[in-house]
Amino acid sequence: MEKVKEKSSFFRKFVGDKRFYLMVLSIAVPIMVQNGITNFVSLLDNIMIGRIGTEQMSGAAIVNQLIFVYNLCIFGGVSGAGIFTAQYFGQKDHEGVRQTLRYKLWMAVILTAITIILFLTAGGSLISMYLKGDGTAQEIRDTLIYGKQYLWIMLLGLPPFMMVQVYASTLRECGETVLPMKAGIVAVLINLIFNYLLIYGKFGFPEMGVRGAAVATVLSRYVEACIVLSWTHKHTEKNIFAQGLYSTLKVPANLTKKILIKGTPLLLNETLWAAGVAMLTQCYSVRGLNVVAGLNISNTINNVFNIIFIALGDSVAIVVGQLLGAGKMKEARDTDNKMIAFSVFCCTCVAAVMFVMAPLFPRLYNTNAEARTLAKYFIMLTAFFMPQNAFLHATYFTLRSGGKTIVTFLFDSVFIWVVSVTIAFTLSRFTGLPVLVIYAMVQAADMMKCVIGFILVKKGVWLQNIVS
Repeated sequence: MEKVKEKSSFFRKFVGDKRFYLMVLSIAVPIMVQNGITNFVSLLDNIMIGRIGTEQMSGAAIVNQLIFVYNLCIFGGVSGAGIFTAQYFGQKDHEGVRQTLRYKLWMAVILTAITIILFLTAGGSLISMYLKGDGTAQEIRDTLIYGKQYLWIMLLGLPPFMMVQVYASTLRECGETVLPMKAGIVAVLINLIFNYLLIYGKFGFPEMGVRGAAVATVLSRYVEACIVLSWTHKHTEKNIFAQGLYSTLKVPANLTKKILIKGTPLLLNETLWAAGVAMLTQCYSVRGLNVVAGLNISNTINNVFNIIFIALGDSVAIVVGQLLGAGKMKEARDTDNKMIAFSVFCCTCVAAVMFVMAPLFPRLYNTNAEARTLAKYFIMLTAFFMPQNAFLHATYFTLRSGGKTIVTFLFDSVFIWVVSVTIAFTLSRFTGLPVLVIYAMVQAADMMKCVIGFILVKKGVWLQNIVS
């Protein structure tokens, strides 16, 4: 009898009813579809470049790793204000939403300007950091040349990417997830079509190779920005925050101060975390260009499968943030427990599929046998640790939804630099351990974060309304 009660209590705490899952999926599925199509096209893009040659693929992969730092920097910059946006929307305070969007715009413009200046002055040096491992002088020189060609064109796509992040994040925080999804679908289809036309020079288009892939990406980003911005301002009856949005660009000083206090740790966290990921790749890359190629294949495949826990984590931030803004603390805790459990369960199923299919994916690339073998095992290791990463992602967004940004800063970026990078740097340079063993040990170290995250979520330190 006691066991039945315990089982019933467990299900009530971690398993929702049909209405709960429909609510979660109504938010998560559009995000999954958008991210899924984006990452699937990135996969096809990657395969297209990979079929030209290993040096072209590696050059583009290194640049994408560097631009990834910028992408997360923008994400962190708008997410600080996004905490307030979700809670303002929960209170039906449209002027508050409007002011947070203006803040996001200023932050994104500043970060983008800094990034463009940095890449224009030091782009070649940053790419060269990843070319220290084994490989002939010609291979290293070619990889650097292709990387530079790709980078200079990709810089043209940063402004539209910035605008999409500012607007789409606000739309999602206000419950509109379908429009960003539709815009993303159109953009990735354009990217895919022009990848084919410009990389290989089909139907009379010039054969541009790796530069063609960059042009296609930039073009798709401008199309996506046009769709998101025009729709938002055309439907002001639904997007009330867009009414009079640009009547002024001033953001109240008291709100700016509040967002900076809560948002700066988040901005620093995303930036330092992305830089930490880039540094981990650099540590692995000292073992040779084949490791760079193998990691690139693995990361591209992983991104397609990771959309599940990323979308469910985003959903935690939106749903729980709105409940906290409305003052429904008990419901926020109950909803959060169920969403974390749902995320881990879904990702365990996805990871099993990914593990079984791991040997198939590297065969799509025109690269050597060693790079393919490394890619296969990198994919299998990532699949093994995916449920752990799903829990960490949902935990991170739980803490962030309640404004605990300093805690997430310690939880995320401080951990990756103090623990993960230290392990990778030490083992890659001062031991003879295989790179796959080093990769597995870095992933396993995240178990410490799981314990810390579990304790913080269970204690409820995130249960607070920050806009009342």
